[in-house]
Amino acid sequence: MSTYDFDTPVDRRGTSSVQWDGVADRFGVDGLLPFTISDMDFASPPEVLAALQERLAHGVFGYTDWRYGDFLPAIRHWYATRYDTDLDPGKIVYGPSVLNQLSQLLRMWTVPGDGIVVHTPTYDGFTKAISGLGRELRGVPVGDEAALERELARPDSKVLLLCSPHNPTGKVWTDAELTAFARLAERYGTAVISDEIHADFVHDGRRHLPWTRYGSGRWAVITSGSKAFNFPALTGSYGIIGDPDDRSAYLRRMETGEGLASPAALSLTAHIAAYRQGAGWLDEVRAYTAGNLAMVADRLGEAFPALGWQPPEAGYLAWIDLRPLGVDDEALQRELVDTEKVAIMRGSVYGADGFVRLNVGCPRAKAEAGVDALVRALRRLKG
Repeated sequence: MSTYDFDTPVDRRGTSSVQWDGVADRFGVDGLLPFTISDMDFASPPEVLAALQERLAHGVFGYTDWRYGDFLPAIRHWYATRYDTDLDPGKIVYGPSVLNQLSQLLRMWTVPGDGIVVHTPTYDGFTKAISGLGRELRGVPVGDEAALERELARPDSKVLLLCSPHNPTGKVWTDAELTAFARLAERYGTAVISDEIHADFVHDGRRHLPWTRYGSGRWAVITSGSKAFNFPALTGSYGIIGDPDDRSAYLRRMETGEGLASPAALSLTAHIAAYRQGAGWLDEVRAYTAGNLAMVADRLGEAFPALGWQPPEAGYLAWIDLRPLGVDDEALQRELVDTEKVAIMRGSVYGADGFVRLNVGCPRAKAEAGVDALVRALRRLKG
């Protein structure tokens, strides 16, 4: 029996929500039922909310330092209990967001024109960060080992940027794959940055393996509890940087050049509560969203057996390959927006035409409405 209620909707409209209030910015129409940006429609764990309320009641919000208090011990506890990993807290750094950390590391380790190797399809935040810094994104298809080595072998390919688990496909990298990545990075002198923000949402039967187990040479993990426990608006993330000189350079850059010495106090509070008390909630929300994904598989399988769609290994994002149906992407979007009144991300956002990404981190009834709208739209286009 569930301890937590994930079925009762929470009205997010009027909260400056990108998914709900900002839907017209991407789709041109207000009032659509959204299945878009990767946050969930669930309230954060009550244990986190209670800790935040206690911190708010204190009433003083002066400058803070992430190195004081229980932030670092809580992260170490989480890695020990969740990933059987003894994490050295001296290697941990703080950042306002995972993408900000990525930008800082790319500025440290590369120069404009350098190549950044990324698996495709690619999270659009990576694309924006790499292109915005004047670096060249060098995409290699997930699973194409020959293409990966070919790109890493180029003298100006300076960083292998992993998404672990992978967004948008939901793939969880195996020990053999991560070992192969590490060997290639060492062979070609390539730094590795592993974005592990989806790590806590790996589903039963698979296991996330932190890059801390594989890193040698120049490497960093960038991550946050905000994805799993649904508090990205509080900002805040942390990284693990292998080399002490690189850590010092990163901290110096953040505290002086970027002026980010003081972290968001409520983010520290939320992380500590999540990592100390939130494991039960996380296990239940993973199971609930796994049920949503199984429902998507059942309804797509019944309507279009040719798709053969299976749930991802991690996350709550259904990455659906519609190419076997031969439907036009633009026509499908018109049907979804104009007729069904739903907002579903098209695969081209991630560099993959013929796909859609459906966010089912939401109550079951909403997830059902989304997949049913997709099925109806596809049936009309198929005639």
